[in-house]
Amino acid sequence: MTDNFDTLLFDLDGTLTDSTEGIVRCLEYALERMGFDIPEDTNKFLGPPLYRSFAEFCGMNEEQVNEAVRIFRERYSTVGLFENRVYEGVPEMLKRLRDGGKRIMVATSKPEVYAVRIFDRFGLSQFFEIVGGANINGTRNDKDEVIEYVLGKAGISDRSSVLMIGDRRQDVIGAHKTGLKCMGILWGFGSIEELTEAGADFIAETPIKAADMLLQ
Repeated sequence: MTDNFDTLLFDLDGTLTDSTEGIVRCLEYALERMGFDIPEDTNKFLGPPLYRSFAEFCGMNEEQVNEAVRIFRERYSTVGLFENRVYEGVPEMLKRLRDGGKRIMVATSKPEVYAVRIFDRFGLSQFFEIVGGANINGTRNDKDEVIEYVLGKAGISDRSSVLMIGDRRQDVIGAHKTGLKCMGILWGFGSIEELTEAGADFIAETPIKAADMLLQ
């Protein structure tokens, strides 16, 4: 990499942790309670904001979406958020980046209160200067809104020194909308086709490779 990025914004789901089990179980719990069919492809729910996913993938109206999110969180807030695991190599990557002088932050469409609890549970909080996420009421859940929120909290004006790192097209699109470059990573939920079609500026296959590239 020829660019020198001092500040790194990480996505959470599919980038730092594999949250598949918790999200899918809570999705099934909510849809069964509401009498909706469970889609064959539940992976499409991994990454995008929950409100949008219920509307787009299940054809719900606003009232149904709000009820689905309420039921989803009924289980997620107590059990589902910890049905989760840190990807192999991620703690080592974060330590190398921190020791290399990088400012490390999080920009996730997951509600911020859940992200903080997940990092506390899995011992990752020590690495992050700022953890930014959506509001619990469903506002500030688009990736560009979260990025703007984090940059504002960090007092960053020079965006050329900031890189977004994530596994889905929403990360790339959100980064570009806010004037940032984006590294797409391949150990998460997104494919290389999805990331390259979205216009990812860099691609990293593993956490070790990502750290190598960012510390060059």
